[in-house]
Amino acid sequence: MKVKILISLIIVATTIYAQPGGQAPQSLIEKNLPMGFDVEKNGIPRGALTTITYPSKTVGTNRKAVIYTPPGYSKTKKYPVLYLLHGIGGDENEWPRGARPEIILDNLYAQGKLAPMIVVMPNGRAMKDDRVGDNMMAPERQAAFATFEFDLINDLIPYIEKNYPAIKDRKSRAIAGLSMGGGQSLNFGFGNIDKFAWVGGFSSAPNTKQPKELLPDPQKAKNLELIWISCGDMDGLIGNSTRTSDYLKENNIPHIFSITPGGRHDFREWKDNLYRFSQLIFKPVDQRIVDAYNAATQMFPRGTRPNEHNINGADWPRVGADRRVHFRIYAPDAKKMEVQFRGEMKKEEGGYWTLVSEPEVVGFHYYQIIVDGVASADPNGKPFFGMGRWVSAVEIPEMGRGTDYYRPKNTPRGQVRENWYFSNTTGKWRRCFVYTPAEYETNIDKKYPALYLQHGMGEDETGWSRQGMMSFIMDNLIAEGKAVPMLVIMDSGNIEVPFNRNSGMSRDEFGANFTPILLTEIIPFIESKFRVLNDRENRAMAGLSWGGFQTFNTTLTNLDKFSYIGGFSGAGMIDLGQLGAAYNGVFANPQSFNEKVNLLFLGIGSEERPERTKALADGLKAAGINNVIYYESPGTAHEWLTWRRCLNEFAPLLFKGASGKQGNQMITNKFTARPAPMVHNGTL
Repeated sequence: MKVKILISLIIVATTIYAQPGGQAPQSLIEKNLPMGFDVEKNGIPRGALTTITYPSKTVGTNRKAVIYTPPGYSKTKKYPVLYLLHGIGGDENEWPRGARPEIILDNLYAQGKLAPMIVVMPNGRAMKDDRVGDNMMAPERQAAFATFEFDLINDLIPYIEKNYPAIKDRKSRAIAGLSMGGGQSLNFGFGNIDKFAWVGGFSSAPNTKQPKELLPDPQKAKNLELIWISCGDMDGLIGNSTRTSDYLKENNIPHIFSITPGGRHDFREWKDNLYRFSQLIFKPVDQRIVDAYNAATQMFPRGTRPNEHNINGADWPRVGADRRVHFRIYAPDAKKMEVQFRGEMKKEEGGYWTLVSEPEVVGFHYYQIIVDGVASADPNGKPFFGMGRWVSAVEIPEMGRGTDYYRPKNTPRGQVRENWYFSNTTGKWRRCFVYTPAEYETNIDKKYPALYLQHGMGEDETGWSRQGMMSFIMDNLIAEGKAVPMLVIMDSGNIEVPFNRNSGMSRDEFGANFTPILLTEIIPFIESKFRVLNDRENRAMAGLSWGGFQTFNTTLTNLDKFSYIGGFSGAGMIDLGQLGAAYNGVFANPQSFNEKVNLLFLGIGSEERPERTKALADGLKAAGINNVIYYESPGTAHEWLTWRRCLNEFAPLLFKGASGKQGNQMITNKFTARPAPMVHNGTL
């Protein structure tokens, strides 16, 4: 009989469009299940569930099955039949109770996506006492699942075809099941190709026969219309599915093996499988869809998860438990593909390019895709402004106790608001982002202190709220009582385009116009639009890298406006040998400085040559500058994880006045002595 197609199941790997106009085959496949696919809807025709009893000569008793008939069912019409089998701990009611298949199927019928069919859900435990019993693993109960093959072929199918308007040929019979029923479906389907043309195994159990026993002559499988094998990648039984798929591949039987990311051995997985499988049976298979599944055929690397900065629904790139990043790009016409900082990609069949990185350090790392020499952001990634352009990023998560400080928690949430104002200095409209704490909306008579927080070179005002996860850090600190509620203002430091020595601008001039903009425009704008305290004791400024340099240039020459100062991997140009002359002599009188400045925070990563910053902190203390805090982030370099940690340590020290000064002295040693998180040295 002529081959139509074999599909060994279907959850697809996400495609990345890396070529203009190139359409990935997976665009033909429904990637994510629609909301409400398994929710009962009003105003649509409905099918019916009934329980029938049929005589079984195989078992020597009457047995039960649940029958689904489709909307508009009529005995004058003829229907194909799907035999849908349960697992080891179930019976004929497991599918109706656990999945409500009638709802899934009714919804699909209403959308015109199904061929009308009868669905038979029998008890696959073929013995007289066919209830689950106290010991479902008892040998005689497991053996009864194998006996069901004879009950199905010799008793149940003849009964259905005698009492229902069923089409009596193999192309009108399908068999599928979950877990133990998935193993039965593969065993019975491959063992009775003269009876079935459509076979599906959902999370098949160890009762699945070994491949050579399952299909001694694999070429006979070409007589099947559809083979479907699926499993979740978190399912410990996945090996039963992979070995079957591998055998089909070895024998050149075209198929698609579907792995559900995050899928487990549960009805969430099996609902997904029924939804997809049912749409493909009893109808001509669209070759474009076949090609789409074949192009996506692959198992996600074990132990990997989609990068958290992918767009919603994108499976690539993936981050492994070993901290390697797996990239997969669809670019059939490209001649050469690279991943920035990681190397050249390898071209594979179907127009895909792949690369697996070396183990990467924990934290947030930028990258771009380079296609035939042209660099761009990854279309499967959320955009971040960094390195002077829009790029993509991967996150290697911190693990272990206390590393969730920048993750959203079930705490009151503040807001990050976008604000526009006109700058007379630049003659242009400018944008700033303002974080307001959760209580800002309800505590309407209260005024708040303000932290002005700056990004680094090649980044912009979005950096702290996006890459830095500032709002989550602040929400958590405030909810835990570690930080006082405050506003955080993030504006452009005018350093988006990295410094270029050939620009005619000196390093001292680069971004220098930010100071007057901050003092004469940003601060007045904030204090006119938000409820903020407007004295120096309630105003702080901090910045990372070049933003730290700008912070020192601004605050140390304007101590009448700021009393808290923070530099994260950036602390200005201070010559300890001429400390008295630095910043217009601000350190010349240590007593005066100590009276004005509540905190001078110097933070840096242990892997970005911290010696200079440490020496500066020690030198300032030796000169009588008392309120210096030095923090060294263990195992991190010049990167966002360093700066997230710096903010997490800096913010709790703010706006606590004289008591805060005393506290600063007490916790200086705590910072440098804290144990390192589980991280690895180095960065990209």
